[in-house]
Amino acid sequence: MRTDASLLSTFEAIADRCPPNRRAEILDGITSLFLKGAAAFGEQHLLLFDEIFDRLITQIEAEARFKLSASLAAVVNAPPRIVRRLAHDDDAYVAGPVLEYSELLAELDLIDLAKGKSQGHLLAISGRNRITEAVTDVLVRRGDREVVRRVARNLGARISHAGFATLVKKAGQDGILAETVGQRADIPQTLFRALLLEATTVVQRRLFAAATPETGIRIRRVLTEISKELASKNETGHAAIERAIQKIGHDANLENSTLIRLADEGDYEVTIVALASRCKIPMTIVNRIVANKHTDPALILCKGAGLDWSAARAVILSRTKQDGIADLTLNNKRRAFEKMSTEMAQDVISHWKTLYKTGDKICQSKITM
Repeated sequence: MRTDASLLSTFEAIADRCPPNRRAEILDGITSLFLKGAAAFGEQHLLLFDEIFDRLITQIEAEARFKLSASLAAVVNAPPRIVRRLAHDDDAYVAGPVLEYSELLAELDLIDLAKGKSQGHLLAISGRNRITEAVTDVLVRRGDREVVRRVARNLGARISHAGFATLVKKAGQDGILAETVGQRADIPQTLFRALLLEATTVVQRRLFAAATPETGIRIRRVLTEISKELASKNETGHAAIERAIQKIGHDANLENSTLIRLADEGDYEVTIVALASRCKIPMTIVNRIVANKHTDPALILCKGAGLDWSAARAVILSRTKQDGIADLTLNNKRRAFEKMSTEMAQDVISHWKTLYKTGDKICQSKITM
């Protein structure tokens, strides 16, 4: 211990007197000395080198810190404190090697870093050979496009159900991510289905092209299930048309009072069919509106049809009466409805019709504002 203390005092004196432009040179020498004996060093030696490295990297340029980070990243017996200090370096260039390769960083270290550091830091973490669910949850939530794509490609990254849900949501705006997530064998079936349902035809084809035989079978099975459900919804929609005709006849010129009566009777599908009929909305789109969990498309139909808030409110309550709707939410809907112009609503409706006529994929996905 006295020898170690004496050696540390010597290095402290050197570090204190050493000009900044010579620190990198001394750091290189100490790093080489450490690496030669790293496998045989015990705890006391590691504490000593921790102190020495800690002294030397103070007020030193990023390039020298990066070289130390790269040198220690794959060393199992590296001084743990300096590894953590390098991992927390604000410069992602410096922190990158230890973040990606060091086994000395605990899960809590990685979670803390993923929550507070830059996208460059997150990108390095996302390349680790093994990543726990707790870490990937943070990465996919905070990460930018490059980070989430790298997590999705990393087969050593364990992803929770919540993490996959986040990836599927982000994949809706990122075809490359959708392809990558769809190729993972560990994606839950319900989320795999959601991914395929939202994917463009091009992405679906690419998934088929890149799929293993097992994944190919899985894709075909899910798409077959979706097709059957859409066919069932079409049957439901036609049944709703029949009921609407029986209740209001062929006259599509709905008045507020008529629509409110239909809504009060509790048959939401009939209400929407009647409303869509007045707006001359194709049945394909009507089916999506009926199935949609959100009430905004119905508000657009009401506004576009020239109906007032009392009718729109009745439609909302008809759709949500089983689950209820908060007064605040209802008030927000009212403000949105009253702020919306009839012309804007009619433009949106016209856009839906155009999508239907051109066979655009969007017609087969959820209609939103």
